[in-house]
Amino acid sequence: MFTTLFFIMFAGMAIGCAISVVYQRNPLYSAISLIGVFLSLACLYITLAAPFIAAVQVIVYAGAIMVLVVFVIMLLNVEEEEHRITKLKYLLPAAILLGLLMLAQVSYVVTQVKADSRIKLSESNVGITESIGTGLFTKYLLPFEITSLLLLMAIVGAMSLARRSATLSPTTRIIPGTQVLPKYLVDPKAKYDPSAVESDTTEQVEKVLGIEGKREE
Repeated sequence: MFTTLFFIMFAGMAIGCAISVVYQRNPLYSAISLIGVFLSLACLYITLAAPFIAAVQVIVYAGAIMVLVVFVIMLLNVEEEEHRITKLKYLLPAAILLGLLMLAQVSYVVTQVKADSRIKLSESNVGITESIGTGLFTKYLLPFEITSLLLLMAIVGAMSLARRSATLSPTTRIIPGTQVLPKYLVDPKAKYDPSAVESDTTEQVEKVLGIEGKREE
C-alpha cells in the first residue's frame, strides 16, 4: 500500500521536474530541475528494492555529472534565453499527442498487470548491493579489474598532460618584454620591497620564473 503510494508520488515528482527542465528559460534552473529528476528516480529505485542502483544514481548523476553541468553553465555564463515565437507550429500539437499516447500506454500496462492473476511477484536479490558485489568479485572479476586499469591509465594520462615541467626544452626561447614586477623579485637585496619595477630583460624574467641558467645560450 505505502510502496505503491510512494511510487506514484515520486513518479509524479520525476515527471514534474522533467517538464520543468524543458519549460525553464534559464539553463541553471533547468539543471536544478534535472537534479530533481535524478533524485526522484533514485527514490523510485528504492521502492523497487534496488538500493545499489539508487545510490549510483545519486552519486554519479545527481552528484558528479550535475556538478559538471552546472560548472559548464557558470563558466560559459549562459544568460536567460529570450522568448521567441517558434516557426514550427506543429510541434505543440505533436508533443501533446505523443504525451497522450505515452499516458495511454502506461495506463494499459498498469491495468493488464493488475488484471492478470498469473503474474506473481517473487523475492529476488537483483539490485541488492550484496549480490552485485558478489558478482563483481567472482563471475565478473576480470572485466572489473580491466575497467579499473583503464580508469587508472586515464588518470595517469590526465596528470601527465596537465603537469607543468620546470625545465625548458633546447628549442625554447624567452621573449623579453616590459613588465611591472615587485622590486624584491628583481633585486635580491631589496627584501620584501613591494615597489613597482619595470623589468624588460631576459635575465630578470628568468630570475622571476626561477629558471636561471636553463635557457640555451
